[in-house]
Amino acid sequence: MIVTNRRISFDIIGDIHGHADQLKALLFDLGYSRNGNGFRCANRKAVFVGDFVDRGPAIGEVIAIVRAMVDAGDALAVMGNHEYNAIAFHTRRAGKHDGWFRPHSVKNLKQHQATLNQLSTKEIVDTVDWFKTLPVAIDIGAIRVAHASWQTQGIDCINRAIATSGQFTPDFLTLAEDSDSDLNLAIENVLKGPELQLPAGHSIVDRAGQQRGSVRIKWYENGVGRSYRQHHLGSDEVPDVRIVDSDLASFQTYPRDASPVFFGHYWLTGTPSPLASNVACTDYSVAKGGKLVAYRWDGEQTLSADKFHWVRKENMDA
Repeated sequence: MIVTNRRISFDIIGDIHGHADQLKALLFDLGYSRNGNGFRCANRKAVFVGDFVDRGPAIGEVIAIVRAMVDAGDALAVMGNHEYNAIAFHTRRAGKHDGWFRPHSVKNLKQHQATLNQLSTKEIVDTVDWFKTLPVAIDIGAIRVAHASWQTQGIDCINRAIATSGQFTPDFLTLAEDSDSDLNLAIENVLKGPELQLPAGHSIVDRAGQQRGSVRIKWYENGVGRSYRQHHLGSDEVPDVRIVDSDLASFQTYPRDASPVFFGHYWLTGTPSPLASNVACTDYSVAKGGKLVAYRWDGEQTLSADKFHWVRKENMDA
């Protein structure tokens, strides 16, 4: 976690997934200019919410831009679940023949295939090494950024494990991939978002085409008295069945007087707007034909729909 009291304006940019043309168009639209392989804007800094790889047509270029901006001090970046998955996919489990921390299953290969196709073996090794240096969350003092949700206890748990086992080392991953560990739950919540189990007999097919028995929730709000559909965060079709209130006992809400928090991950659609007065998602499904979105933050505690900027794929093709 990075903490600074320095006053500067930030542009928080959503999941890119290899769409370099949209990224460049958005940065130019926001007033950034080329600076080597990256971009720079006087008195502003970009903050990337993760998910740079997989799905899109120009993954290498996206990584080059983001990495150059971070190295030059023109941007900050947090790890997304796709960066974490890439680390696990390319890290061997000791003592297991052809064993990896993320199995090379048909499902996982399909999700990661665009990256495998576009990057050389040397580039993948270098890129994964860079992913390991990324924080899972950034607390800038006036704003907070994480890929899927802000969970203080979970973030602290991950950072303690890094201090003990190293930055996403095999020892770290061994504990992180143990489904009974606190670290596993922390990774799931911070990088993939808190989920609520659906009642028996119910399931959904998410936007990636996977059947799921749980749904991502509006972790920043109290779900008591709501249905799964009302408390779901994302654009999946979810059953309109009331949640058993006791199932929500372990979930915490995000305080309305806390620093504004920004994240990606949820494949939102429609016109971007804050989810709460101090909560905003900047993932609007560019990898599924949607928009690459940024929020221009200039010190406000109460977030505004007017501060969202975006580019659409169809505008790039015009």
